[in-house]
Amino acid sequence: MALDKDLEQWLRLSLLPGLGDKSFRQLLFGFGSPEQILNASRAALGKIIPARLAGAICDGGAHERLDAVACWLDDPANRIVTLADAHYPRALLQIPDPPPLLYVKGRVDLIDRPALAIVGSRNATPQGVATAESFAKALSDSGLTIVSGLALGIDAAAHRGGLAGGARSVAVVGTGLDVVYPARNRTLAHALAAQGALVSEFPLGTPAIGANFPRRNRLISGLARGCLVVEAAPQSGSLITARFANEQGREVFAVPGSIHSPLSRGCHLLIKQGAKLVESAQDVVEELGLPGTAAESDGAAAVTDASGQALLAVLGFDPCDIDTLSARSGLSSDVVSSLLTQLEIDGRVAALPGGKYQRVR
Repeated sequence: MALDKDLEQWLRLSLLPGLGDKSFRQLLFGFGSPEQILNASRAALGKIIPARLAGAICDGGAHERLDAVACWLDDPANRIVTLADAHYPRALLQIPDPPPLLYVKGRVDLIDRPALAIVGSRNATPQGVATAESFAKALSDSGLTIVSGLALGIDAAAHRGGLAGGARSVAVVGTGLDVVYPARNRTLAHALAAQGALVSEFPLGTPAIGANFPRRNRLISGLARGCLVVEAAPQSGSLITARFANEQGREVFAVPGSIHSPLSRGCHLLIKQGAKLVESAQDVVEELGLPGTAAESDGAAAVTDASGQALLAVLGFDPCDIDTLSARSGLSSDVVSSLLTQLEIDGRVAALPGGKYQRVR
C-alpha cells in the first residue's frame, strides 16, 4: 500500500543516514513538524545540523527503504507510532530522549498501559526462570503489562508469564522488527506478536548490533512504572536497565538470592544501592500502590511423599550434589537419586551442570 503522506515525511527524516534521534528532535523543536522541516531552507536547517545533512533534507530526505516499510505496513498487525501520534506512550514522553518514532507489531494499545519491566540474566538458573515467570504471571494478572527485552533466560520467562496473565507482555528489541533475535526465541516472538506486542526504535532490516541493546534498555525501563531485576551478574546489561530506571524516576526492585551465587551479586548490589528488596509479587503491587492483590503462582506440583518433602527441606535453595544431600538426610545415594528424579518430574527440582541439583520454588 502507499504510505500516508504525513508518515512518509516522518520516515524520510528518520531513515536519513547520519541524522540521529537527538538532531531529529532538535529539528522538530525548531520547525514544528516533519513537513516544515522538509520545506525549510538549507540556511535555516544549517543552524541546527551540519550542512551535509541540511542538503540531504532539502533534496527530500531519505528515498531508500520506503517501499520496504510500505510492504511491512500491509500487515494489519504492524504499525508505526510517531511522537505526534495519540498512541505514542505517555511514559516515554517523560524520559530525556524519546525516539521520534516506534515500530510496533501486535497490540499497539499495550505500549501505553501501566507496565512493569522484568529483566535479568541470559544464563539464568532454573530457580531464576521459575521466579521470573511466576512474578510476571501474578503481576500481569494484577494489571501490569510486563515489559522485557526478548533475550534468553529471565527475559523470555518474564514474557511467558506476562502472556499467561491478563495484562499481557511487550518486548522491546534491539533489531528491526523484521529480524528475530535470538533465533531461539522465534516461537515466543510469534506469541508476543499475536497476543502482546513487539516494539523497536530501529528501522526494518537493522541486524543484531551489540551497541543497540544497551540503548534499547532505556525504553524497557521508560515504558514501565518500575523495573524488577531477577538474577544478574555485577556487570550485566540488566543493571544498565536498572540504572536507566533510577535516572528516569522509576522504582527499582530486586529479588535476593544465595550469597554463593554469582547471579545474585547484581541484585544484592542494587539492594545495597537502595533498590527495594522483594520476595513476592505482592511486594511490588503494594510498593506501586496498585489496587487489589496479586497471588503468586508457581504452578509446581505438590510433593506429598514424606521422604521427598524431607529431601526438599535439607536441599534448601542452593545448588547441591547427591553426596552432600545423602550426608544431610541420612539416606543412601541411591535413594536420594531416586527421590531427585521424582522431584525433577514433579517440577520441584532442576538438574544443573556438574551433577548438582537446585530446588525450584
